[in-house]
Amino acid sequence: MKTRCVFSTPNLIAARAAMSAAQQAGIDERDISLVAREDIELEQIPDHLMQGRNDFYPAALRGGACGGGTGLLLGLIAVTVPPLGVTLAGAAAMTLAGAVFGCWIGELVGFEVPDVVSRKFKSEIAAGRILVVIDARKEQLDVAEPAISRTGATPLPFHAHTALT
Repeated sequence: MKTRCVFSTPNLIAARAAMSAAQQAGIDERDISLVAREDIELEQIPDHLMQGRNDFYPAALRGGACGGGTGLLLGLIAVTVPPLGVTLAGAAAMTLAGAVFGCWIGELVGFEVPDVVSRKFKSEIAAGRILVVIDARKEQLDVAEPAISRTGATPLPFHAHTALT
């Protein structure tokens, strides 16, 4: 499992230096992303380096899991009530329908909710700083964090396990 950590830099030049230090420490380029104020992102940061600014994918996963679990529970209850005539195939269909519906609702909600990094460090972003977000295994971070800090990037108090990586 990977852990996410965040560094703050004053500008794109410093962010690129931090990214380079992370890559030299063994962090894959796909595990490095940037978060900045929208006007800075649009003008200066290439699309492939920008992190999503919303909670879309995690919310879809949570919605799919909750909807699927609810569908499974309702399907199994329906199977145990003989007058309803629901078979195990019907329970499976209810599970699938619940997962699809939950995923859809989760996506709709998650699209409007800012991601956790943007929520936690909104004052840093509003001040025009660029956040360097690293997703890596603990042993990689143990090597990379000091190297990134030596570039002048400021480590921010954020370490969280990432479910999608």
